[in-house]
Amino acid sequence: MNEEQKKKYQEKYSQAKQKGVKFWPDIIYKDLIVSFGLFILLIGMAAFIGVAKEPPADPNDTSYIPRPEWYFLFLFEFLKYIPGVIEWIGTTIIPVIAVLALFLVPFLDKNSKRHWQNRKIGISVMGVLVLGIVALTIMATVTTPEQPETTLAGSVVEEIAIGQDLYSIYCTECHGPEGEGGIIQGVEGLEGTDLKSISSVDEMWTRTDETFSQIIAFGQQDLGMNPFGLAYGGELKIGEIEAIVTFMRYTWDERVEIPQEAVFGIPPLAEGEVPSYEVHISAIVKRYCVSCHRPDKENNNYLMQTYHELLTTGDNVSYNIIGGNPNASYIIKTMLRESIFDNAGNEIIGPMPPTKEISEEYILMFEKWILNGMPETTEDAAALLETTNTITSESTED
Repeated sequence: MNEEQKKKYQEKYSQAKQKGVKFWPDIIYKDLIVSFGLFILLIGMAAFIGVAKEPPADPNDTSYIPRPEWYFLFLFEFLKYIPGVIEWIGTTIIPVIAVLALFLVPFLDKNSKRHWQNRKIGISVMGVLVLGIVALTIMATVTTPEQPETTLAGSVVEEIAIGQDLYSIYCTECHGPEGEGGIIQGVEGLEGTDLKSISSVDEMWTRTDETFSQIIAFGQQDLGMNPFGLAYGGELKIGEIEAIVTFMRYTWDERVEIPQEAVFGIPPLAEGEVPSYEVHISAIVKRYCVSCHRPDKENNNYLMQTYHELLTTGDNVSYNIIGGNPNASYIIKTMLRESIFDNAGNEIIGPMPPTKEISEEYILMFEKWILNGMPETTEDAAALLETTNTITSESTED
């Protein structure tokens, strides 16, 4: 830059300084306005968008797909193209070189002119880096698999409901639907074992939630209880174990205040109401049957986890549930503590559930469901009731 150019720049600088904006209070005021706007934006995002709900971190959950925050996604994608043996180059060497390149740009590009068209080296280096980051971020977003769906509780009530279902599947077979314990029947290795109640005051008042979680996760192997936590070879994730403990605490600990909107157990049948699988029967089956009647259990291949399974599976599928005829249905007979025998006189199905009788109220509910054709949804049951009332009304008029 020659002396004449320096002189022109000096004059422009002096003129701009005379017309310039004062740091106090003008610039400070503008900064405060912008800062306040950003603060309001963050508050709004936190209130109306929030953070995506995820289950508690579980290092033993191999189905979880780890991914960093969005501003590190480009590095996440970049590492896909570097073999694991030289991963240290992608995580350390290349990022350090990129940062050093940015530091060296002012020393390599000494052009005094500020217009972007006159800063080709700086613009080129920064442009390549930014385009690379944007491209890798987009690729990471597009190619990363979706996270497997996880049932997450949004409230204590939802967590209790999830825990109740999990307890029915994994715990009822040994501990009973009400945690009452008793003599175990039909469980290999534990046949005839007399279990104490886990719903008693002695248990609920003296054990913390953490203790219950550890027992479920690690088991009590000297007592015959297998581990259920993923970390110890079981099936349950940390969040699922916590849901079971929440259900136990809110159901059996009299010191805990139950949320008003929480619905425990099996919904009662209103006068004149036709029971449906969706509301009534599924609740009975979950509490008393699913623990045994699921895959990999000895159950005559009779699965009861869904409406379809309840009606279409089992070695005795033609007799398990006979529509319109509850008295002949095996499921009702076994609930009434009867045994089913084959032609040779051998018992093929014993009383169900093996360890605890189902209350008469629930058996009657099941019988009424079968008598009315096993409606699946509340809409089906309501339509059936309406049809029955219409026929009855027409018959009365005639």
